[in-house]
Amino acid sequence: MASDRRVVVTGLGLATPIGIGAEAFWDALLGMECGIRRVEAFDPGGLAAQIAGELPKFSIGDYIPKTYRKNNKVMSRDTRIAVICAHQAAKDAALNTACLVERGEAQGPPNVNPARFGANIGAGLVCADLPELAGALNTAVDEQTGRFSHHKWGREGMANLTPLWLLKFLPNMLACHVTIVHDAQAPSNTITCGETSSHLAIGEAFRTIARGAADVCICGGAESKLNPMAMARPLLLNRLNTGANGHPESACRPFGRDSAGTVASEGGGLVILEDLEHARARGARIYCEMAGFGAGSNTTSWSKPDPSGAAISLALTNALADAGVNAEQIKLIVPFGTGVRAYDVSESAGWRRAFGDHLGKVHAVVTKGLIGTNGAGSGAIDFATAVLALYHNTVPPSANTDGLLADCTLPFATNEAVDANAEYALTLAYALSGSQIAALVIRKYGE
Repeated sequence: MASDRRVVVTGLGLATPIGIGAEAFWDALLGMECGIRRVEAFDPGGLAAQIAGELPKFSIGDYIPKTYRKNNKVMSRDTRIAVICAHQAAKDAALNTACLVERGEAQGPPNVNPARFGANIGAGLVCADLPELAGALNTAVDEQTGRFSHHKWGREGMANLTPLWLLKFLPNMLACHVTIVHDAQAPSNTITCGETSSHLAIGEAFRTIARGAADVCICGGAESKLNPMAMARPLLLNRLNTGANGHPESACRPFGRDSAGTVASEGGGLVILEDLEHARARGARIYCEMAGFGAGSNTTSWSKPDPSGAAISLALTNALADAGVNAEQIKLIVPFGTGVRAYDVSESAGWRRAFGDHLGKVHAVVTKGLIGTNGAGSGAIDFATAVLALYHNTVPPSANTDGLLADCTLPFATNEAVDANAEYALTLAYALSGSQIAALVIRKYGE
């Protein structure tokens, strides 16, 4: 990509079932702490899959200014996760945004121009709050027939929902609340491409800064699959493990020869990307440098992966070409690995096509054995994992990767962390329903 502007990563904000904040997440990843357990957010008794990755308890008031707390009423669970990640990312980057200044958490005056501060945030299909909706629907039941009445709903039922109720469930509300809270006025976009959303959002932010349209961008994605409707969809498509309710810690087995499906989860991550000169001027800590962004599309089916892995390979090779490196220069990778067999087979084949024999010489880490699949937030968590592994020169162990598919040659550390010894890292994400695939390359920062 022709550009004189270098783009670096200066902040990480995470909300995952194994920890909120980059440090908590990293420590739990190294310690192989599992965040998958029986669902507590609602009674899962009517579902075949009764386990999920659920965030630790939190109060949204800890992440927004006092003057904004009334807006919590029009935030969905997905939006709250994004707001948490944004606060963590800005704080981790020592970026004195409007939110941190108002909360008294900024270490000095504002150090970012709002007009040069942008956002790209990935979102999923935000599910309605069922208790809230059901309560209102119940008031529209005809007393004589005992059936739902459209006439009564129009006259009375709708009045039991706040007039702004629909605003909670629009996908762009994640970016809306984040940009308002942190006063990010530069280009802002929402990307809704399933599990690929975060990678595409980070890639777009990378381009936005590189071409000079912003100096700083907050980017990534978030989603909650902890909702009966959100879990019902993958159950109907046979993508969730329904036989592991009694042993959640081993339910999600990425690339496993005995894998039986993935685990629904919630969470996400937002990262701060920054023009290098802007970061230097404010004395920012730099995690790594953005090097390449590539994408591809599975044209064989919207609901089934290509078993040859051709589209996966295309996204990987496109990212490598954009970074100006070859596969042999990559020593650290973060595959997507959901535990859904058909997708794992396709991904494994894609990595082999792109890397050949070199695949056995890299270090690989996969996260979903501990946290499940987080929808639009999954890619950002994996990207942050790659950033932290490269920054700390450490490859965390990968849970539930002790028995891989016959053709899978991905080399995971299964028991303890190992030295990364890598200059470049490559991470991948793809949509489980849809065709989008994206890959990102990062490199160690050097003057």
